[in-house]
Amino acid sequence: MSAHDLQDIARDIAARAGELVRDRRREGVSVAATKSSPEDIVTAADRESEQLIRDLIVRARPHDGILGEEGGGTAGSSGITWVVDPIDGTVNYLYGLPDYAVSIGVVEGDPDPATWSPLAAAVYAPARDLMYTASQGGGAFRGTKQIHVNTAVNPRVALVGTGFGYDPERRVRQAAIVTELIAEVRDIRRMGSAAIDLCRVGDGCLDGFFGVGLNPWDMAAGALVASEAGARVGGLRGAPATASMTLLAEPRLFAFLEAKLEGLGADRILD
Repeated sequence: MSAHDLQDIARDIAARAGELVRDRRREGVSVAATKSSPEDIVTAADRESEQLIRDLIVRARPHDGILGEEGGGTAGSSGITWVVDPIDGTVNYLYGLPDYAVSIGVVEGDPDPATWSPLAAAVYAPARDLMYTASQGGGAFRGTKQIHVNTAVNPRVALVGTGFGYDPERRVRQAAIVTELIAEVRDIRRMGSAAIDLCRVGDGCLDGFFGVGLNPWDMAAGALVASEAGARVGGLRGAPATASMTLLAEPRLFAFLEAKLEGLGADRILD
C-alpha cells in the first residue's frame, strides 16, 4: 500500500473521529481524569475518540501497530505504526475554544521521532472544519489545496508559534525563553494545539514553531504536513525533532531560530 493510500485512510478515520468529538462537545464536556498534573486532563471524549480510531485502524490495517496518547502502544507485525492523538488541545476542547484536533500520523519503524520514517498524516480540526493531510513525497494539503510554507522570511517580521508544558517549573523556564526571544521576531503565539500549529507552519499561517516536551503523538502528523509543505523540521545542534526540541520553519528562519534557541539553552529545559 502506498503512502498516499495510507494518507487517505488516515484522513477518513480522522474525519470520523472529529465528527464524534465535535458532537460530544455540543453535548457538554467534563474532566474524566488527570495525568501528569491537575492541568493535564483527559475527557471521556478523548477515550471514546481513541477507541473509535483504534477500531477503524484495526479494521483497515490489522497487522499495523498503534501508539495512542490514552491507550499506549499495541505492537504490529508490518513495521508500520499509527501514532494517534484523539484530541490534541484538550484544554481548549474543555473550554469550548476551537483549536483542538484529531491527529493521526503513520510511520515506518519504531514509533520514536528520533528514528522513524513518516509516511502519511491527517490532522482534522472539527470546530474549524479544517483537514490537513500529507504523504511522504506527495506534498501537503489543506482540504484539496496544496499548501506551502512562507519563504525568505525576515526573522524580524516572523510570527512564531510555541507551547508550554503542564509542569509549573517547566512553564517558568519556557516563559524565560519566550521573554528573551520575543524582541527578536514580530511576535509569538501560543494557541494550545501543537498538531494544528505545526500544520499552520505548512499553511503559512505561522512562519515557524518551536516546542519542548512534545510527545510522539503531538508531532507525528503535523511535522510531516509542515515538512511536505517545505519546512525544515528538526531539533537543535543537528539533532532530530524530539521532546527536547521540535523546531519547524523555512530553512533561513530555521537557522536563525536554531542559533537563538541554542544560545538560550532551550533544548535543556527537560534536563
